[in-house]
Amino acid sequence: MYPSAQNYFDSVTRYFVQLSSLAPVIDQAAGTMTQAIRAGHKVMFCGNGGSAADSQHLAAELMGRYLKDRAPLPAIALTVDTSALTAIANDYGYADVFSRQLRGLGQSGDVLVGLSTSGNSENVLRAVDVARELGIATIGMTGRDGGKLRIACNIAICVPADETNHIQEMHIAIGHYLCGFVENASC
Repeated sequence: MYPSAQNYFDSVTRYFVQLSSLAPVIDQAAGTMTQAIRAGHKVMFCGNGGSAADSQHLAAELMGRYLKDRAPLPAIALTVDTSALTAIANDYGYADVFSRQLRGLGQSGDVLVGLSTSGNSENVLRAVDVARELGIATIGMTGRDGGKLRIACNIAICVPADETNHIQEMHIAIGHYLCGFVENASC
């Protein structure tokens, strides 16, 4: 049986209260993104499924506007080019859809934000490996125990939940905070 709305939102509230313990690492991520943008670099996002949607959402908040009118901030979601995604998946394998794009678009000084609720998405992990090879700072957003992404990234934001829906709820809230911080600090 699915929980009542009250029980569901009580669970969400408990998880969000626990996020305050991650404030220092979230602020570190915000500072890393801000520093890159101020230096003329970009922020790239990647993830699968709901994390792909969050990647697109967050890149759009930076490129368009979040809370105030300002110049666009350089951000790209590696999840949006269906021709590149399908060509790379067909020719090289799905595990390389983000890492191959990163090799073509990424530069030292950029930031890659990889989203994976399990922390074990192979294509996100490969992108993180390539990013580190290219001198691109890596931020991982995950849940559960953080999976392999927790160890692979320069900065790991592992939210305190095990269920995918609750992990994604916290990821978008953290992403909104990051966008607001970066927007305010960069303009």
